[in-house]
Amino acid sequence: MRDYLLTLCVTAAVTYLLTGPVRKFAIATGAMPEIRARDVHREPTPRLGGIAMFFGLCAGLLVADHLQNLNSVFDQSNEPRALLSGAALIWLIGVLDDKFELDALIKLGAQMISAGVMVAQGLTILWLPIPGVGTVALTQGQGTLLTVALVVLTINAVNFVDGLDGLAAGMVCIATGAFFLYAYRLWYGYTIEAAAPATLFAAILMGMCLGFLPHNMHPARIFMGDSGSMLIGLILAASAISITGQVDPDTLKIFEGSTRQATHAALPVFIPLILPLTIIAIPMTDLVLAIVRRTWKGQSPFAADRGHLHHRLLEIGHSHSRAVLIMYFWSALIAFGTLAYSVHSTSMWIVLAITVLSALGLVLLLLPRFSPRAPRWAEAVVPPRYRRRKPAPEPEPAREASAEERPPVPAGLNGSTAIGHRSRFSDRRKAGTPS
Repeated sequence: MRDYLLTLCVTAAVTYLLTGPVRKFAIATGAMPEIRARDVHREPTPRLGGIAMFFGLCAGLLVADHLQNLNSVFDQSNEPRALLSGAALIWLIGVLDDKFELDALIKLGAQMISAGVMVAQGLTILWLPIPGVGTVALTQGQGTLLTVALVVLTINAVNFVDGLDGLAAGMVCIATGAFFLYAYRLWYGYTIEAAAPATLFAAILMGMCLGFLPHNMHPARIFMGDSGSMLIGLILAASAISITGQVDPDTLKIFEGSTRQATHAALPVFIPLILPLTIIAIPMTDLVLAIVRRTWKGQSPFAADRGHLHHRLLEIGHSHSRAVLIMYFWSALIAFGTLAYSVHSTSMWIVLAITVLSALGLVLLLLPRFSPRAPRWAEAVVPPRYRRRKPAPEPEPAREASAEERPPVPAGLNGSTAIGHRSRFSDRRKAGTPS
């Protein structure tokens, strides 16, 4: 664990220190597009934050390669090199898109090629554990197709959710934290060496997100852009592919009996293996809803709009920061709830806690509809928006002045000029005109 934490800290430090110079570089090169209709920020903000994140990835892999306990990952597996190759390609396409706004089909093709590069170097799904059936081996074509589909879906899911300051980086960091704990449990608890690459990828991805978040929180000073969102989406998919398709479920040996009986009995343990998309459940939900919504309207699935989940939170009445925190809450609940259930599936306390937290999340989600007000005794310790508004004092009715209160009207003036004593010819005398 010490080596993983060291790798995480180095990755976060390199990403954090490089983000400032990258921001100046983005401003100098003009990587500050005009504000679009779907954007929620008010001023042009530089992109290319993915440059700092990519160099953080390189630094994390370099440090891990020189650590004694993690060096075996590079000796026994080609997955780190496969990840770096695919990440470099998708990062380069993202940088070009941040600067020149590439076509959506070009980016989709680059995503598929990046996934193919990783598959060609061994990072692919070899088998799937299916409850009630057991371990199902996949052919080379099936494994390649499933791997490419998972990579493309994950990249676009993370890219779609990157709409508010700090949203994508924070949600990926939370989901990856839960995934790291699960992968580390397989590697350390069950001594499964095949889970070591996924654990390393998760630690590095957490460091990349943590190092970039201080610069990206609201109000953001720089955006990660497609160079960052597609990069972290690819790493997240690579982690899920590594532990899903490379770890043989039979090596767990939790129960005696056939593989079919073991897989069916150990269903809670295999939840993150069978459903790796739970770590990005919210971004994937947003992706599916966006595709259905745009297709229903007769638009392209890649056409941008303001119908994403974070946009709807803003329309309900949530502030920018509160909308981000609500998305953080649901991401953590799904990711860590799945993790807790996979470890202790027989505990009813876990199910009860997840239910209570889900109800709390719904209350927070609908908070602007309720417009709560704190009681009188608590108004001194709550923000002003939760205090009861004091009724405005009613204006006093107009009262006509009595005859004694009215000012005297000079003689010889009619009503339209009765505004006080004024000489009509004083200005002319001062000007030297004859009287």
